[in-house]
Amino acid sequence: MATWRSSDLSKHSAEAEDHPVTPTRRDGEALVPMSLREAEGRADVLDFAAQLLTVTLDDRGSLAERMSHAFPWTLALSPADRESCARDLVDAARASFSTDRPHHAIAELTSWRETATAVAAGLSSDSGSLEWLDDEETVERP
Repeated sequence: MATWRSSDLSKHSAEAEDHPVTPTRRDGEALVPMSLREAEGRADVLDFAAQLLTVTLDDRGSLAERMSHAFPWTLALSPADRESCARDLVDAARASFSTDRPHHAIAELTSWRETATAVAAGLSSDSGSLEWLDDEETVERP
C-alpha cells in the first residue's frame, strides 16, 4: 500500500484507483478516505445504534412498546409484528455490530419500515388486494 501526503494524492490519483493508498497529513497522521455513500451509511448506522441503545436501556414497557416511541412507524404493524420487528432489529444490530457489517442492520430496519408503510397504505396478506404466487410458480424476469 502506497503512502502519500494528502496534498500529493491528486498527482497520483490514477494509482489510487488501482489499489488502496494511505494519504497522510503534514504531521504524518494517516487519513481514511471513503465514498460519500459509505460515510452516509456509517452515519445512518450510528443514528440507528443511538436510537436502539435508548430503547434497550429504558425499562418501562415491553421492548416493542419502547421501540414504538423511537420508531413510530412500527405502530402501523400488528402487535405480533411489532414484537417480531423489535426482536429482529435488536438481533440484526447485534449481528451487524459484531461482524462489522452495518448494512445488515440498516437493511433490516428498512425492510420493517417499508412493511409498516405498506400496511399503513392498506396492503396486507389478508386484505385481498394482494395476489400471492405459489412457491412452485416461476416468474420470468422482465
